[in-house]
Amino acid sequence: MTLPDIAPNAPGADRTFQVDLRGLVDLLSHHLYSSPRVYLRELMQNAVDALTARHALEPAAPADAFGVRLHADGSVVRVEDDGVGLTEADVHSFLATIGRSSKRADRIAEQRGDFIGQFGIGLLSCFLVADEIHVLSRSARTPDAPAVEWRGRGDGSYTVRTLPASARPRPGTTVTLTPRADAGEWTRPAQVHTLARHFGSLLRHPVTFDDGTTRGTGGTADGPGVSVNPEPAPWARTYPTPGARSRALASYGEDVFGFKPLDTIELDLPAVGLKGIACVLPETVPAGRRHGHRVHVKGMLLSEQAEEILPEWAFFVRCVVDAESLRPTASRESLYEDDTLAAVRDALAERLRDWIARAAASDPELLGRFLQAHHLAVKSLAVHDDEILRMLLPWLPFETTDGHATLDEFARTHRTVLVTSSVEEFRQVAAIASAAGLGVVNGGYTYDRELVHRLPEIRPEATVADLDPATLTAHLDPVDRETELAAAAYLAQARDALAVFDCDVALRTFQPVSAPALLIDSREARHERTRSQLAREQEGGLWGDILGALRQEAPRAQLILNQLNPLVRTAVSIDEPELARTSAEALYGQAAMLSRRPLRPAESSLINRSFLDLLAHALRKDS
Repeated sequence: MTLPDIAPNAPGADRTFQVDLRGLVDLLSHHLYSSPRVYLRELMQNAVDALTARHALEPAAPADAFGVRLHADGSVVRVEDDGVGLTEADVHSFLATIGRSSKRADRIAEQRGDFIGQFGIGLLSCFLVADEIHVLSRSARTPDAPAVEWRGRGDGSYTVRTLPASARPRPGTTVTLTPRADAGEWTRPAQVHTLARHFGSLLRHPVTFDDGTTRGTGGTADGPGVSVNPEPAPWARTYPTPGARSRALASYGEDVFGFKPLDTIELDLPAVGLKGIACVLPETVPAGRRHGHRVHVKGMLLSEQAEEILPEWAFFVRCVVDAESLRPTASRESLYEDDTLAAVRDALAERLRDWIARAAASDPELLGRFLQAHHLAVKSLAVHDDEILRMLLPWLPFETTDGHATLDEFARTHRTVLVTSSVEEFRQVAAIASAAGLGVVNGGYTYDRELVHRLPEIRPEATVADLDPATLTAHLDPVDRETELAAAAYLAQARDALAVFDCDVALRTFQPVSAPALLIDSREARHERTRSQLAREQEGGLWGDILGALRQEAPRAQLILNQLNPLVRTAVSIDEPELARTSAEALYGQAAMLSRRPLRPAESSLINRSFLDLLAHALRKDS
């Protein structure tokens, strides 16, 4: 039994998608390509891929026998190549079918990795700047092949003509655009030349440019033009000495990125055909800021903002690389995340680790300058990399009660290293701990507390412990019994005044004498007190039951008054209740401000009120 033929418009008939080319171009311009300027990159890329195919067809030809010529004079933009060219069948198959690429043809499928492009939509980018694309091509695959002309228009129509071979004497392809009036920004001769150098400075095939008036050296088959890529990549050149090579690579990095590198790391991954350099930034980079890297694929610039080429911790370098095997995304402006890219990222990370290791072993001066600028990046790496930890932990700077010092220096002075859990805790205790001879490290910064606790792995004789308030108060000297009895009434008034802050008050002697009071109050303790207060307010309700189950014995803050301070000695002798309360509130407020932690609204109000009350008391006394 045979099925009857179905008319094209009958129900159930197969239909063909109707493509609105203008809508598609608008989609490309707004969502695929970052800028209309990519039209020139796409044309250059197609030309270079055609040259690659021509060399595969004629492997004995010299490397510079075939080239690319660019022309722009304000009225047209033309890109001409000596590549493999197209037959009439190729034109119908590849230029007239959106989404298909000649680089997918079966006859060169096995060579696909030799080509930059992997997608067949590049030619459409020309409609971002022109309403008509003119292609004249002659195939190198067939002797005496005729020339073929294709004209594509922005409305989706096209024409194809076969012309005599004399219309194009040599094999290759010429693409000519007549720019729209609104595309002048991207098609002026000077801009075309700038874009050609921007995208193609590392291309391996000769590329020249002329504007109809220039004459220079470096022209290919048709003569006039200035070279777009006069020299190979700096890492592909030979130099008389290693020092000359290092200077040349550093100079290239400075030209590309605009800063003088602290050092230049040469990158070479033969497995993926990757070569390039990593330039170490000479200044500190804010935590979390990642710089983009310049990535070329087979010489063509792919992206200036390729963050994905290096791990997040490597924000102290900027790279420029040229690779053979990395896969671009559809827009060819970033890299496709696949196993190859992951392996490249890991391998480049290992190169950076090797550079740090070499600096640590043989160039302490360079290592010191590097750590001064990028210690945060190294700390983030050391947390997860035991080798880097062993090499560099003793060298890394930390904020301590002895000032900024390396852990190696600090551990020589303090056999027991105490570490705080927050910056504010360190601010509270630093001066008093230093005067008491305690060695305290600020563990409040990113990675610091975790790294300090790993110090015994490097120096087994060192002991590391978290700073406990009891440890500090144990080093504060008690006052004699008579002094404490004399101050008992004042201390009672002070405790009553500060009860709203769950703060106890004690009298001790400690250095420095200039510090009237020390407020010991951790962030965790404040959170626990807040939770306990909420539980009391919600008692009996659902939230009260939940918070009550979580409730712990809330540790109280401690305001420790310094009996050695003249102001405190005067305060504890006050026998006027209101003035005693006000002075205690003022001492609490001053100690809270010295801790440099954020003040709660009630504390800010207390500071203002106590200041005004003391001022009013002083004025009354003088009057």
